[in-house]
Amino acid sequence: MKKILIAGNWKMNKTLRETEIFLEALLPADFPSIEGVICPPFTALGIANKHLRNSGLSLGAQNMDPHDFGAFTGEVSPLMLQELGVRYIILGHSERRTIFGESDECLRLKVKSAIEHRLMPILCVGETLEERERGITEKVIQKQLAGALQGLEVFPPLVIAYEPVWAIGTGKTATPAEAQQAHAFLRSILQNLWGTASDAIRILYGGSMNTRNAEDLLCQKDIDGGLIGGASLKAESFRELLAIAQQLSQR
Repeated sequence: MKKILIAGNWKMNKTLRETEIFLEALLPADFPSIEGVICPPFTALGIANKHLRNSGLSLGAQNMDPHDFGAFTGEVSPLMLQELGVRYIILGHSERRTIFGESDECLRLKVKSAIEHRLMPILCVGETLEERERGITEKVIQKQLAGALQGLEVFPPLVIAYEPVWAIGTGKTATPAEAQQAHAFLRSILQNLWGTASDAIRILYGGSMNTRNAEDLLCQKDIDGGLIGGASLKAESFRELLAIAQQLSQR
């Protein structure tokens, strides 16, 4: 049975000291029936790894260059992340796609490299408000998913995060029914690629999940966890989300 996965994406927030304060408040975090992940900025990965080691929570990074080394000023390689104890890597977040211009081909290379280096990609897909209003949500997320997974003929270790762009950081959230519809569509694509074995792939909801709506979202058939933004920045709310997921996993 798949464990619910709750991953906190801090984005460009928290200094080293703020990271320590957060983790000192969060830990110990005894939620054995689920999986929790903290994804701090690059500068805080080392101190986060020190605190998270043997904590039951995993460490994730927010981006990665596909190359092992080279003349890529400002980039961070998978080998560097491995040394810091990183297990998960967020790829294709809408902010990376829209602000930094990451293409499906760029993400294909990153997903391939992450898998080769035994890092677990959390691959993000999702539509803008304009695309939703035009009725092309499924077309958009199918293109994003197909582009990033092209060439992966063998069933990969992978997590998908559906994050409707219009619900990120806006306080707006897809209704549980809307989120479930998108997750079920993504599930059907994965099944077409790899059959029933793909049922092991967790699909997270990543559009403003918080302590108020988490239970309704996580109760949906094809929602296997959450990629949490704002609600992951406070230890109290992140702990509450982990507790909600733990309770649901025991039903």
